[in-house]
Amino acid sequence: MKAAIIGASSESLHTIKKAKEYNLTVVALDGNEKAEGLAAADIAKVVNISKEAETIECVKNEDVDFVLTVPIGRYLTTIGSVNDALNLPGIGKEQAMYCTDKLLFHQTMAENGLRDCNCYEACSEKEDRDDLYDKIKTTECSLHFPAILKPRFGSGSRGIHFVNNLQELEQGLEKTLGESYVLEECMAGEEYGLDGAVIHGEFYLVLLRHKENTPLPARQAVAYFSVMPEDEFYGQVKLFMEQTVKVLGLNECLMHADLIRTEQGPFIIELSARPSGHNLHNLFTPLCTDVDLAEQYIRYRMGMEYSFVPEKTKMMMIHYFDMEGEVKEVPTLEQVKEVIRDSLVIWQCNIKEGDMLLKVSDGHSLMGRGFFVLEGKNEEKLLQDVKQIKSMFLLEKT
Repeated sequence: MKAAIIGASSESLHTIKKAKEYNLTVVALDGNEKAEGLAAADIAKVVNISKEAETIECVKNEDVDFVLTVPIGRYLTTIGSVNDALNLPGIGKEQAMYCTDKLLFHQTMAENGLRDCNCYEACSEKEDRDDLYDKIKTTECSLHFPAILKPRFGSGSRGIHFVNNLQELEQGLEKTLGESYVLEECMAGEEYGLDGAVIHGEFYLVLLRHKENTPLPARQAVAYFSVMPEDEFYGQVKLFMEQTVKVLGLNECLMHADLIRTEQGPFIIELSARPSGHNLHNLFTPLCTDVDLAEQYIRYRMGMEYSFVPEKTKMMMIHYFDMEGEVKEVPTLEQVKEVIRDSLVIWQCNIKEGDMLLKVSDGHSLMGRGFFVLEGKNEEKLLQDVKQIKSMFLLEKT
């Protein structure tokens, strides 16, 4: 059998590796000829995946059996178009649009009673921005601060602006001219993420993760804690996501989502019909649950036995290095093991003496530094271990 990978960044390597373990021939497509997934695949095609017709033709010529999704942003819609055009299993373009167009996503969820906040389109042109600002200023459009400006298309934390009042809104609208944005109210509560799948119309919650974020305005996740299925919020999320996938028509796909735990229950920030990045779906989720989403989806597509139901969920945490300053001293693995002992599962530190660690502003400023994974009794104990680990680094603030 033959599978296509559309978008062959380094985030695709885990899925390519798993596909090869099952003797699948992997065709990888990416516009960057140096993309790591192209080198790892059996067949590499340098194709601009933003061009749907060109991508469809390339996949058609390779006569693939299905497309395997990997972490990808806006051009998830290209995967949907390929599936539609070639009658391949998986999401279609309509479903992909819900995952990549934040305004369409909000409108659809709100119409079905699954998203309760004010959200407006901030078009790319200044005249439209001025009109939106005037309507909010005169309360013709209702908006409660704080609010968030974020790019309408794509996913992730790129280009986000938090605004606390009319003056900051005016400045934010000016700074983001030239690209379509959405403006919506911020919801209060702790942030969570999840990994899951929708197979034969049934939603499977594989892992719910509690986030540790940097303060506003960045709100970049620097750690994730696994949430036990016995937690009350876990059950609320499962029920909410079952309703969500039905409303959006999601099926035959892997997925991840970001949510907020509010007093009223789950509030969904966004979701996408593809696996999570940042060493979550490929590393953290399998460690916590023994469920490798990529592998199980491959088994499903090949007609083999599969399961997206964890037999047990371990209390674990993945933490990225979010320190600031000039690095004077870095602990060795042996030194960390001596202090943390049994809780350390993985240590991957790319930080070196002399490095200048700037303030974390987004995922790109964080992920290259590495990460560590700990296992423990609860979040409090894991956070104590994190504090000890960080104290072993000698940093000079600038």
